[in-house]
Amino acid sequence: MLGLKLPTDPRWVNIVEKNIEEILTDHAFCEQKATSTAISLIVSFPEYTKLVQEMVELVKEEMGHFKMVHDIIIERGYTLGRDRKDEYVVQLMTFFPKGGSRTTQLVHRLLYAALIEARSCERFRLLSLELDDKKLAKFYHKLMVSEANHYTMFLGFARTYGGREQVDKKWRSLLEYEAEIMKNLSKKEMIHG
Repeated sequence: MLGLKLPTDPRWVNIVEKNIEEILTDHAFCEQKATSTAISLIVSFPEYTKLVQEMVELVKEEMGHFKMVHDIIIERGYTLGRDRKDEYVVQLMTFFPKGGSRTTQLVHRLLYAALIEARSCERFRLLSLELDDKKLAKFYHKLMVSEANHYTMFLGFARTYGGREQVDKKWRSLLEYEAEIMKNLSKKEMIHG
């Protein structure tokens, strides 16, 4: 369903289980960044009314997810750590050239967002199936469903604004590029790393 070309190595969960505090901190910041992305789309493309309305709802949902992760951090006696660079996103953002029309810029941003949500969904699914901590596994199952909805929403908007045929061609190329990035990741207790 997600179209990802390279699935996460299931051994990534073993890395995560050795440092739950780190994955929770990374996850919390991923939720904040998702909120920032939605706000940025509102600020940058206010003339797209339907997009703005959906992004307002997404801001609420993503901040709710941040709170849920932060509550788990507190409940476990941890403290939210500092944010760190997400190499996955840094590398992903180099795929499309800078510039182009406003519509092209919007479509590219929507495709990046769709792919990040798809990979998060895939990772959350893996955590929900493989974590020994059943409470945390159940939590990630719940979020997996949400991420899948975000992925389809972003991809749907990209197709609406950029034309399905053209966007699907870009999407396939982006998926291939992302698979190459993933070959060197899955070695850290990070949602995407």
